[in-house]
Amino acid sequence: MKEVIKKAEILIDALPYIKNFSGKTFVIKYGGAAQTKEELKESFAKDVVMLSYIGIRTVIVHGGGPRISATMEKMGKKPKFVNGQRVTDQETMDIVEMVLGGLINKEIVSLINRHGGKAAGLSGKDGNLIKARKKTIRKKREESGESEIVDLGLVGEVTSINPGIIESLEREGFIPVIAPIGVGPAGETLNINADFVAAAIASSLKAEKLILLTDVPGLLNKNGSILSTLKKSQITKLVKDGTISGGMLPKVQSCLQVLSSGVSKTHIVDGRVPHCLLLEIFTKEGIGTEIVL
Repeated sequence: MKEVIKKAEILIDALPYIKNFSGKTFVIKYGGAAQTKEELKESFAKDVVMLSYIGIRTVIVHGGGPRISATMEKMGKKPKFVNGQRVTDQETMDIVEMVLGGLINKEIVSLINRHGGKAAGLSGKDGNLIKARKKTIRKKREESGESEIVDLGLVGEVTSINPGIIESLEREGFIPVIAPIGVGPAGETLNINADFVAAAIASSLKAEKLILLTDVPGLLNKNGSILSTLKKSQITKLVKDGTISGGMLPKVQSCLQVLSSGVSKTHIVDGRVPHCLLLEIFTKEGIGTEIVL
């Protein structure tokens, strides 16, 4: 009986959060271990379906870099990166679109639907959802130390989001699952960083939350302890002193971008923890780092 009562108490503890968030939109960037390990894939799908049943609208943006690289190698093409970004020629773009927009997207849709949800797969090309332009970066030459502009090929950055197709699906109770592929000015297909796509979509929808699933416990201080809540002013300092660096920089930049556009809170959450979404959303303690203005 004690165990049964404990379960009831857990539900009652979640009630204020359910009341507050019902009818709101959460944008979730889904990637890392949560997207590759079977038990984590199952718990993610169940979390998303539960959120849907209690009235929280979820929009999922997924990555898939390791699967793209593995598929390229199987096809005899070696992946190439500059400053952590994939150089994408036309052949690589065809593989990216096949893996992201086809294989991975439909796997996620199928998994959510199998657990009782109503998911629908999209890429940024559907309904002109994601308009983009080619992205270039600067790289320092090893010999001279001077910077040069590097053409990454068919790599894009978001210029605008047309959320109409997402809003139509949400009105009908569907859960949009979006591959981060955009359309350029001449109709060309562009490969875009999923963190930035999730941020742009959250901004366009004026979402309640942007949640980024990662393979780390959250943002850590130099002693390795989790920083549970951070403000924008603190983030700037942590970037300057090198506490936040590497792969965390685009995630933090995404969070800051959406906060300035009206999104209430952003979260960087450890996707390796089963049911990480429920733990972050419905408990006072949470399990990752929340970033607020």
